[in-house]
Amino acid sequence: MSELGSTTHPLRVAIIGAGPAGFYTAAELLKRVPAVEIDFFDRLPTPYGLVRAGVAPDHQKIKSVTRVFERIAADEAVRFFGSVELGRHLDVADLRRFYHQIVYSTGAQTDRPLGIPGEELAGSYTATEFVGWYNGHPDFRQRQFDLSGRSAAIIGVGNVALDVARVLARDPDELAQTDIADHALEALRRSQVREVVILGRRGPAQAAFTTAELKEFSELAGVDVTAVPEEIDLDPLSKEAVAQFPDRNISRNLELLEAYTRNAAGGHERRVTFRFLVSPVAVIGSDGGRAAGLKVVRNRLEPSPSGSLRAVSTGEFETIPADLVFSSIGYRGVPLPGVPFNERWGVILNEKGRVLEPGSLTPITGEYAAGWIKRGPVGVIGTNKPDALETVVQMVADLEAGCTNEPERPEREAVEDFVAARQPDYFSFADWLRLDEIERQRGEARGRPRVKLTDVDEMVRLVKNRPPISRGND
Repeated sequence: MSELGSTTHPLRVAIIGAGPAGFYTAAELLKRVPAVEIDFFDRLPTPYGLVRAGVAPDHQKIKSVTRVFERIAADEAVRFFGSVELGRHLDVADLRRFYHQIVYSTGAQTDRPLGIPGEELAGSYTATEFVGWYNGHPDFRQRQFDLSGRSAAIIGVGNVALDVARVLARDPDELAQTDIADHALEALRRSQVREVVILGRRGPAQAAFTTAELKEFSELAGVDVTAVPEEIDLDPLSKEAVAQFPDRNISRNLELLEAYTRNAAGGHERRVTFRFLVSPVAVIGSDGGRAAGLKVVRNRLEPSPSGSLRAVSTGEFETIPADLVFSSIGYRGVPLPGVPFNERWGVILNEKGRVLEPGSLTPITGEYAAGWIKRGPVGVIGTNKPDALETVVQMVADLEAGCTNEPERPEREAVEDFVAARQPDYFSFADWLRLDEIERQRGEARGRPRVKLTDVDEMVRLVKNRPPISRGND
């Protein structure tokens, strides 16, 4: 038999999840394996994962990375099967019938819970559902967010928390020039939110947001941006850490926050306030059972056993007005059917990308992970590139060692026939390009980058030229 990975015996790889991690994995495989055939599977009809459904609509430059992904998808060795879900249309056993190697790159799809009383009240939401809603993710298009209250509290100081705050505070006329979902734009035009508070349990030196994200608040038209001076002043332990391990991002963040503390009330209609050293204790409900405030406790910092600084309660409490509460304290991966999962960490059980057996912790032949489902929800889009490389290095080493799955049907046509039988309405990359063209044309007519389609049935109808689906009396 010809050597696996040669032109006469190409390596067959399935990548589950067509987001940045998956595309960077494909790029490295194309670069390092002489002959490889790669099939992407994604449960949505659209590729690009969080670049489409997670990046804020006013960050169009970041979304330009899709041009790189499009070139990868255009390679004749790469195919895309959209609207095909693992555990619904196919399972791991099916994949093993067709592929030498399988890569799981499904990201981290849920929020970590706050675990406080009142979290379930109306008006208390997760960042994931709000971000998915304003970005037109099909899973969240029908969500309703009551924006009739005046105040919003956002728990968390990562980039996603800042995205949520910025979308709430930004002039809707500016958002109308982006690819924000139409339903979200209409709701934000009616929004009565005027006060947004961003809350971090530790100090400003420990905040996870980037300088670029923080600086954007100084450029928001019609918004006063402030911070509390005593919460910006570093405690002795933070000062020592910053001096011992200089970090340009932290230094610049501290400069910007210091500048925000000096902002006088400008009389603008909207206000964003940065708070630090406070932790949520409870969402306070109104008589009508809706969120009306957020009870928080003041914190101090002290060393943890690991050497980092942890927040410790001082026993001093306050209540912040909050008609809306958004939790943005981190994401967790969702277990995939038939794939070992580390519940504690919310990731696939793996070592450097090799999926491990739960009991013996030995590698499962031919199965790998990449991206947030591999390492947890840390880093930005570009962080997935070295992460993907680490996984591909293991894949290539296993290939060279002859340690791969032995599929019964490795020919390309076999899986295409299988998918078509299980999911006739799957989306090819050509289908996506047609959908992309439709969205861009609709956007051009309205002076926008695109107008997103958010309903899967409508996507199928327009791309596949199907008649509208009858829904009876709906």
